[in-house]
Amino acid sequence: MADDKTLKQLRAEIDELDKQLLDLISSRARLAKAVAEVKNSQEESGNFYRPEREAQILRKIIEQNKGPLSEEEMARLFREIMSACLALEQVLDIAYLGPEGTFTQTAALKHFGHSVNTTAFGSIDQVFREVESGASHYGVVPVENSIEGVVNHTLDMLNHSSLTICGEVELRIHHHLLSKEETLDKLKKVYSHQQSLAQCRAWLDTHLIKAERIALTSNAEAARVASSEDYAAAIASEAAGELYQLNNLASNIEDEPDNTTRFLVIGKDMCPPCGNDKTSLIFSAPNKPGALHRMLSCFAENNVSMTRIESRPSRREMWDYVFFVDIEGHAEDDAVKKALEDLEDCAAMVKLLGSYPRAVL
Repeated sequence: MADDKTLKQLRAEIDELDKQLLDLISSRARLAKAVAEVKNSQEESGNFYRPEREAQILRKIIEQNKGPLSEEEMARLFREIMSACLALEQVLDIAYLGPEGTFTQTAALKHFGHSVNTTAFGSIDQVFREVESGASHYGVVPVENSIEGVVNHTLDMLNHSSLTICGEVELRIHHHLLSKEETLDKLKKVYSHQQSLAQCRAWLDTHLIKAERIALTSNAEAARVASSEDYAAAIASEAAGELYQLNNLASNIEDEPDNTTRFLVIGKDMCPPCGNDKTSLIFSAPNKPGALHRMLSCFAENNVSMTRIESRPSRREMWDYVFFVDIEGHAEDDAVKKALEDLEDCAAMVKLLGSYPRAVL
């Protein structure tokens, strides 16, 4: 009887807290609408979404979180609250590399929350064109995987596009075996993207050695095909399984548990500093001895940490290359600004791709 009374009291406390949460979230939403009215009166209606502001809020929430919910879970909850409040000001249109159910869509929703309109496109260049035309506010594209390396098409588009990078998303990639069937012994085919098949090779060799492995254009397409065939399975995301109503026969079958993909958010406006930023740029080296060493020294001499460098053909002439570089800090930071000025003096070409908040969880 005492336990029942305690349970009743706990539920009553939860009900009271739920009411307080409802009131607080409603108050926040009313403030968001007030912000929209102020911006409209000041003719700032094109700048409702502030990536640096959201990053600052989320990092503050993570710092203040005392549990028992994890930092990742708490950040996810607050991101959805911010997404819903922003939608009262302006519903964002987000273009992403599709089809529906891809990891890129998951990354877009992780970054912007679910109170946005997302549209799938069949190629990375289509995503860029959609944002360049103004039909979508932002785009989300993959740029590198911790196992497979960089996505060259994204790098090439950044080199030739006028868009800027205004955010990044890091997504832990978990592969699931999805099928209409209910047991592994009935499977004769496994569909997936070529990279996903490679990332799950050890698991497939152990559990489905006799099943034919068929590469398709995306994991989401693999899930769609598997949903229409008997004795077939797909390696895809949990979201794709839900979309095509497939059974999850095995979870997290990737060979490397730390498999992570980084995605870029592309838009038209440069982000102000948030205090924990990253800057991406492209430069090319003149054909002189020690030219690359001299250019890289610009960062070291100004105490700017370089986190990534990739080379790609410039497509201007044979054997001419450009270098894609990520550095810590914002282009407006004194050290970064000086490093970029020094680089301009010795490089054949420098293009700033964007300064943006580092990924939050």
